[in-house]
Amino acid sequence: MFDHLLTAEQKALRAEVRDLTRSVPRDLLLAMDRDEVDFPRELLQEAGRRNLMGVRYPVAMGGRGMDWPSTVMVMEELGVLGYIVACTFGVGAELCCDALAIHGTPDQRERYMKPLLRGEVFAAECLTEPTGGSDFFDTRTVAEDRGDHFVLNGQKRFIVGGTAADWFLVYARTDPQAKPHQGITCFIVDRGTGVETPYVYGLMGCRGGGASRVSFRDVVVPKANVLGQVNAGAAVFETMMIPERLGTAAMTIGAARPALELATRYAQRRKAFGRRIKSFQGVSFQLANAATLLDASRAMCWNTALAVEAGESPTRIRRYVSQTKKFVTESCQQVAHHAMQVMGGIGYTNVYPVERTVRDLRLASIWTGTSEVMSMIIAHEWSGEVEAAYARGETRDPEPDAEEAFAVDEKIYE
Repeated sequence: MFDHLLTAEQKALRAEVRDLTRSVPRDLLLAMDRDEVDFPRELLQEAGRRNLMGVRYPVAMGGRGMDWPSTVMVMEELGVLGYIVACTFGVGAELCCDALAIHGTPDQRERYMKPLLRGEVFAAECLTEPTGGSDFFDTRTVAEDRGDHFVLNGQKRFIVGGTAADWFLVYARTDPQAKPHQGITCFIVDRGTGVETPYVYGLMGCRGGGASRVSFRDVVVPKANVLGQVNAGAAVFETMMIPERLGTAAMTIGAARPALELATRYAQRRKAFGRRIKSFQGVSFQLANAATLLDASRAMCWNTALAVEAGESPTRIRRYVSQTKKFVTESCQQVAHHAMQVMGGIGYTNVYPVERTVRDLRLASIWTGTSEVMSMIIAHEWSGEVEAAYARGETRDPEPDAEEAFAVDEKIYE
């Protein structure tokens, strides 16, 4: 953690979060990985009682009125319990609450957001469908306007928290004639008649988070539960990509950190060829690379958090968030790989939790937007920024700074 960047208030908050993480019994984490516990209800309830959920939201909404860097710090610290613990925390306390904080009505915040932040209820975000993961706007779930309510039909999959959610944030097509991004509406859907979670996935890692299929069959949704405007679900989606992807990056750092710490301590104690293995370059260099990747990841995460907090332009934020999500998740997967390599065969067993970290973190570069989708966004926004900067004359043009810069018939573009 970058202590030099933390205020006294943030350090005090970190101490609170660490007190919570130390109180979590190992039996819960092991039972989750064995799929014996489908969702960490008691842990999230306790986090709510301690007012640790949604710390950046106003006090009137149930938060602490803090900032994005504080949120990044909390998500990293929660990640040390395991990636899926932080995922379940973030889906409710960050993703669903962010949508309500920005787009919700006072009544929606009172009925749904405040109880969620108190840990009294749970929520899940429903994006992915059988035919659309990265292609979000191709949603096949539909909601028909029936006057004073909508009737919702469709299916979502890979929904973290699906088995435990008391309500769902659901995107559905409400205007089939409109362009894909202009005909979707976001709804708050209570668990009730017609809402089912028929299938729980057998996952490689990140178990115990209630990841399931969620189906909606003739579900009546009151118009009071439309989040934002009808046919304007894209606006909700765009704002939620900030907490979704930045939060994912922060929690990935937290999940990778214990693996590196374990490998470091192991290397300090383990002997081979009559020496502690930390003295071998093949080992120490892997620890050095992993520590560098972890600090670089944290620096990128904090920079993006500060940019969001400062109100940087939407295009710049999209690039920063996408770069952060891609770089951090891939780097932390490499950190876990280094940790296992340092520990050798014992790291591949369940004698240490490193093998679970490796399994869990494989999800990081897939969910909430794959690395490939992040690259598409980065390339698009970066190209636009460069062209705009040159058009405004804000930067020196380096193209003439070559001996043959003006050679005839050499610069051919078509």
